[in-house]
Amino acid sequence: MPRAMTTAVAEALCASVVRPALLVMMEFAASTGYAWTGLGPFTWDGMTFQGVGDLGNISAMSEDSTVEAKGVTIELSGIPSDMMTEVLTETRVLGTVKIWLALFDDAGALIPDPILSYQGKMDAPSLEDGGEACTAQITVENILVDLNRACYRRYTNEDQQMDHPGDTGFQYVAGLQEQITFWGRSPSSVNNV
Repeated sequence: MPRAMTTAVAEALCASVVRPALLVMMEFAASTGYAWTGLGPFTWDGMTFQGVGDLGNISAMSEDSTVEAKGVTIELSGIPSDMMTEVLTETRVLGTVKIWLALFDDAGALIPDPILSYQGKMDAPSLEDGGEACTAQITVENILVDLNRACYRRYTNEDQQMDHPGDTGFQYVAGLQEQITFWGRSPSSVNNV
């Protein structure tokens, strides 16, 4: 998918030295978390990202010419063992995740505007307990994965009223289920039914 980028970002990507960072936004149950691959807090577009440095890891993000839902795994290590319950209860399945690629100049200033590189929905976390510290991995599924889910909608009046209140187009559908219709002339005996 083509990415919209500013001229300054395009020039920075073609430079001999590239200074990238990843910015991550994750919607949890009680709040939205912001992290980035640098150190210390970093503010951009009204969001303050907390630096995780080497404690965070994001798997490779890949795209190709086929329409395929490819996931990404986000990992955070060094979590105290007593916070593992919070990780399990706060992770919201189908919570939105966005990952931006940010580039910096040689003075360390952000080159406007970071590129939205990945967007998806969270899956259940997996945890590894190492005694004093733990590692949490959250798989993020591409929004294309929704195309594989069954649609639980029906051709009924009740279902139609959810999207279009007052529409009467489906009010007779239920009565048609057991309806016997004769085309042409009526049957001459009971056996023709």
